[in-house]
Amino acid sequence: MKDTLKPGIESEFKIHIPESKTVPALYPESPEFQEMPKVFATGFMVGFLEWACIKAINPHLDWPAEQTVGTHIDVSHIAATPAGFEVTARVKLIEVDGRRLLFEVEAHDGVDLISKGRHERFIINKEKFDSKMKEKLLKKDR
Repeated sequence: MKDTLKPGIESEFKIHIPESKTVPALYPESPEFQEMPKVFATGFMVGFLEWACIKAINPHLDWPAEQTVGTHIDVSHIAATPAGFEVTARVKLIEVDGRRLLFEVEAHDGVDLISKGRHERFIINKEKFDSKMKEKLLKKDR
């Protein structure tokens, strides 16, 4: 991690919402989801907020050797967004505690604030992390 990784880093990130990011697309094998409205799915919204945080801090890491993984998210999803809209995420790094990073996050669809909350990420060494996952896979096969 570079010495530029400090609280106060802010970033804005935008995405166009295609039908492939709506509720029915979240779990295509779910008949219940297939009946639901074609609006931006909470699961995809969470991933979008994570992506915005990753993009904000990658210039301050030794990417790709250093990466971050999400460990906690506490966000609202307070307004529905139909496909075709553009959603903007605004993220701010508010705390750096060793490898733990805490962000304030929000998303807006041009009409409504659709999400607000906090997201926690941890800095990992990609090689070590991958090695641990290989070990875990070996334990599963026993």
